Amino acid sequence: MASLPINKGQKSPLAHCLLVPILLALVSAGLFLASCSSVPAPIPEALGPSELLQKGQDYSERNNYEEAIRYYQAVLDRFSSDLTYICTADYEIAFIHYKQKRMVEAEAGFRALLKRYESPDAALLPAQFRVLSEKLLAKIEQAK
Repeated sequence: MASLPINKGQKSPLAHCLLVPILLALVSAGLFLASCSSVPAPIPEALGPSELLQKGQDYSERNNYEEAIRYYQAVLDRFSSDLTYICTADYEIAFIHYKQKRMVEAEAGFRALLKRYESPDAALLPAQFRVLSEKLLAKIEQAK
C-alpha cells in the first residue's frame, strides 16, 4: 500500500481521524462526571440541630447558599418542636435571601419569623432574631 506524502509539521490523516473520537469521548466523560457531582449528598440523619446549624453556617460563609439552605431546612424538618432552633434556621434562610438580594423572599421570611413573636410562646423565643429581622426589614423598606 502506498503511503501518502506528509509535510513536516503536518498531521497524518489517520491521526486527525483518531483525534475527533478521542476528544468526543473526553468531553462526554467530563459531562458525565459533572452531572454526577451535581446531586447533593444526603444530610446524615445522626446530625443534631447544633451540628446542622453549624454546617449551614459553614456553607453560607463559603457562599454556597443552596447547600446552606438545605442544612437549615433539615433543622426545620427534623427539630420542629424546638423553638430556638426553628427561629435560628428561619432567620438564617431569610438572611441568605437578603444577601442574595432576593428581597421578596427575604422580606417574606423575616415577616414570617416576626409573626412567631406574636404568639403566646414569644417569651420563649430568642430575642436577637426579632431585633435583627426588624432591622433588616427596615432596610428592605427603605430601599423600596
